[in-house]
Amino acid sequence: MSTGAADIATMVGSVVLPNPIMTAAGTSGHGTELADYGDLAALGAVVVKSLSIHPWAGNPAPRVHEVGTGMLNSVGLQGPGLEAWLERDLPALTDSGARVVVSIWGQSVDEYGRAAAMLAEAARRGSAMVAVEVNVSCPNVEDRARMFAHSESATCEALSATECGLPRWAKLSPNVPDITAIAGAALEGGAEGLTLTNTLLGLALDIETGRPVLGAGGGGLSGAVLHPVAVRAVWECRAAFPDAAIIGAGGVRSGRDAVEFLRAGADAVQVGTAIFRDPRAPWKVLRQLDRWCASRGTSVAALRASARAAPAGGEPASPSPCDQVTP
Repeated sequence: MSTGAADIATMVGSVVLPNPIMTAAGTSGHGTELADYGDLAALGAVVVKSLSIHPWAGNPAPRVHEVGTGMLNSVGLQGPGLEAWLERDLPALTDSGARVVVSIWGQSVDEYGRAAAMLAEAARRGSAMVAVEVNVSCPNVEDRARMFAHSESATCEALSATECGLPRWAKLSPNVPDITAIAGAALEGGAEGLTLTNTLLGLALDIETGRPVLGAGGGGLSGAVLHPVAVRAVWECRAAFPDAAIIGAGGVRSGRDAVEFLRAGADAVQVGTAIFRDPRAPWKVLRQLDRWCASRGTSVAALRASARAAPAGGEPASPSPCDQVTP
């Protein structure tokens, strides 16, 4: 829990949060699974595991494999379905005092639209939901060629279908040549914010058999190894879209990692893979961020303002082939 030593409140577009630290979708369950480790209401928001309109079995085991400073996962979007979640898990989250961001996914534009309609009805009845994260970028569905976040037009179409009366954040993929182009399409489709980023595509092999170690073959690479990739995505999108809401996600293990995202232009930060090693990680990051701001007499709002005021010329250059180092 925050010590209250610094002003760490933030705004993610139209959403006001007491602090910028959230869980990341897919890393802390569909409901109150983390409640035994900390006060969910103390976090900026709880982002639940992505849900579709149907129950989904996910991918075959093994689903998770540690690789150096990162993790490969191929869970495959397993979930109970949105209807069951609204009935069973959302009430418990509401009772906990958490601010809830519901993550949704679909295999078609129609499925995204139907999920949005269900959320709109739930929002009208009143709940703890403060935003919808539209996951157009999970790399673990069977047909990766159909990933919405690899296409500007598909991303725009999916976001356009998800109007539900709640702010929408588009969760994007780093596996594209120009993430700002996809981000622009998401904003054009009605997204108020951008979650940057989902996992990198990766593969690990059993060196004795030569076969993939994950049951579905490849998977999504997350953890500390992803952090610089996500920071660059935030930096580039902040330069391209000064007024958009941006959430940094990828390899956050400490308050310093969170500050780096805020310096790059993020309005909020998600903690994900670190939870697998330490379920108390979100609260640890929150405390460290609070102490860092207090020790420097600054606030999250001031960090956000300075990032928006940064000169566009600070955009990192693309590497040249001549920059490659030959051993």
